[in-house]
Formats: sequence, structure tokens, C-alpha cells
Amino acid sequence: MTATSKTSKSDAPRDHLDSTAHLMNRISSQLASQLSLVSLDGSRRPEPPALVVVAHGSRDPRTLRTVTALLDRVRELRPGLPVHLGHIELNEPLLPDTLASLGNAEAVLVPLLLSRGYHVKRDIPEMAAAAPARTRVAAALGPHPLLVDALHDRLVDAGWRKDAQRTGVVLAAAGSRDPQSATDTGRTAQLLADRLGVPVIPAYASAARPTVQEAVHALTARGRRHIAVASYFTAPGYFATQCAQAAPWIASAPLGTHPAMARLVLHRYDQALATQAAASHRQPALVP
Repeated sequence: MTATSKTSKSDAPRDHLDSTAHLMNRISSQLASQLSLVSLDGSRRPEPPALVVVAHGSRDPRTLRTVTALLDRVRELRPGLPVHLGHIELNEPLLPDTLASLGNAEAVLVPLLLSRGYHVKRDIPEMAAAAPARTRVAAALGPHPLLVDALHDRLVDAGWRKDAQRTGVVLAAAGSRDPQSATDTGRTAQLLADRLGVPVIPAYASAARPTVQEAVHALTARGRRHIAVASYFTAPGYFATQCAQAAPWIASAPLGTHPAMARLVLHRYDQALATQAAASHRQPALVP
């Protein structure tokens, strides 16, 4: 008998145990989800407003796989919360279809977008307004310190080593013609620079300047010889791949299913609910 076959046999019980443990975890999560909707007196609690994560959509199949896995992480963190996915374009389900499936239920739309721009300001609110569901739209994910946590970890995973005098980072983002988008990306770049202790220049794959190559040249002119590209994308795709290929040293993976991303999605959801509650509380009572 070969060593390989011995290893396969010895691994079989462990594989079975891993599979059983995974199944038990899923059952426990589903049970917790159901119990969270039941009060101590046995009555059913009102279901919380649905969370609808709004992704852009992509022709790259890796994008949808990544977004789907991220939603699974969100569900694990918040059992009992109805979590749905809707796309602006290119992938199904499209956001209008997701909202239509909810009927007149309450929903909070959390854009899986990293800055303000046309989609956040116009597309998503217009789709929400046309839906039968009672909706509110949360803020874009960025800028936020949780994104910096994820960016830092992705750089470390890619082999980041700090040399205060020789290293620099290009924060590669999709880009937008909206100036507020650049403001948000610039804020994230500054937060990342504060964390790393080296210069970080924001750059864009389209619609804005500088390009990644231009940002690399700018850092090189400042004496930086080890320049990393931090991928400021929610998932793999054409732009993320294009920017990574321009890295003269290392390029980090997109933010993807990093635990901070799931926490940030829920933070934006909670923030939108809290804002709505505060606004309702401030409204003066009607005098009969």
C-alpha cells in the first residue's frame, strides 16, 4: 500500500467529522434564526426590516461568487435578519426584481459600493422609490475604519513589509466623475496612510485621475522603491485585475469576504435604522 493511500484512509474519518461539524453549525444557525423571532412569552416578534445588499454587478463570475459568500457571512453574524441581494446591472437578481419580491415589506438598502457617486445618489434611490417595498437607503460603505482594517490585512497577506523611507502604496479604486467619490477615496487613502506610516496615493481604473501608473510614477519620484497596490474593490473583476497588473511590487486581493466587510454592511444597516428612528423622534406631535 502506498503512502498516499494510507493518508487518504486516515483522513477519511476527519473529513467525515468536518462535514458533520459543518452540518451541525448550519442547523444551529438556522435554529438560532428561528428562536430570535420568538419572545419570552412565546409570541412571535415582528420581523426586522430586510437587509438588501445592492451590488453593482459584473460579467466576471468571480464577482457574484464573492458577493454571495459575503452575504453568507452577514447572515452568520445576524441570525434572524432577512438578507437579500439585488444588482444595479449585469447580474441577476436585479434590484427592482428583489424589491418587487418583498411586496410592501420594510427594507434597508445597503450599497456594496465604497464611495458616493451616481449609483448611490441616483440609481439606487430611484429604483427604491419605484418599488412597492417601504425602503430607506443606507450610506456607501466608505470611508470607514473597518475598510482600512481590511485593506491592511489584505496587504499583509500579499507580503507587505514596511520600510518607512522606501515603501509606498497606491490605493486603486474604480473611479467616478462625481467629485464626492474622489473625496471619499482620498479620505480612505489618508486613513490607510495613517495606519501604515507611509505615503498612500489614491488612483483610479477609469473616469478619474491619476491612473495607477501615474500614481506609481509619482511615488517613484519621491524616492519610493517598493510600491504596493492596495485593491480597493469589493470583489475580483476586470478593473481589479487591471490595477493589480500595474503593481511594480505587490498587489493585494480585493476586500471580498474579509470579516470587516460583513461587519460594515451590518453597521450601515443599523445606522440607517437609527437615523430613521431619530428622525421620527424629532418630529413634533400632531395637535388635534
